[in-house]
Amino acid sequence: MVRIRLKRMGKKNAPSYRVVVADSRSPRDGKNIEIVGFYDPINSQEKINLERAEYWIAKGAQPSETCADIIRRAKTGEATCGKKQEIRDKAAAAAKAEAEAEAKAKAEEEAAAAKAAEAEAEESADAEAEETVEG
Repeated sequence: MVRIRLKRMGKKNAPSYRVVVADSRSPRDGKNIEIVGFYDPINSQEKINLERAEYWIAKGAQPSETCADIIRRAKTGEATCGKKQEIRDKAAAAAKAEAEAEAKAKAEEEAAAAKAAEAEAEESADAEAEETVEG
């Protein structure tokens, strides 16, 4: 069976991959039939020749999960985003939501305190008015 999968390139701790068409029995970094693109997860870059990928899929090649995602993003024009960037984006969104919730709670607390102070001022004014009427 022919597969569209990633072939590791690059240095130690700095991987980059080629998107290749290869026989499923060949080793990961072994012989391939054709190079159809590349994927660099560190710099969040990817490029694939959709025409050739579609050709091989039509011939029966099965893309790996990651290669299927790369092909889907290339078809839809979706922005590429590495895992590290996704994690940073989620953390930033969570921090923003937490800050907004905190600000909302603080504003509600201040509003309640102002309302209580206003009510207390009205009570003291009413009490003073009663004392002047009696006196």
